[in-house]
Amino acid sequence: MKHFVYILYSPSILKYYIGESAFPVKRLKDHNEGTRQKAFTKQASDWQTFLLIECDNRAQALKIEKKIKSMKSTKYIQNLTKYPEMVDKLQLL
Repeated sequence: MKHFVYILYSPSILKYYIGESAFPVKRLKDHNEGTRQKAFTKQASDWQTFLLIECDNRAQALKIEKKIKSMKSTKYIQNLTKYPEMVDKLQLL
């Protein structure tokens, strides 16, 4: 089953959120509705999809998610949309 790494952005709090799911549209809805009490995304309800990376399976998605989070860099996240070759490289993980 296809999985996705999704990066969300909230204009109201100027923050990014990185996650993975087989159903990214449903997850975006969940984040905006604040269905999880202690979730980071509960801080805002205006999350929007910044980037969606298609993966072959969940294992690949988890590796990519971990790599992006390990960079701890807003600039890195922004560069993923500027330089598509960065996403191509991540998909080789």
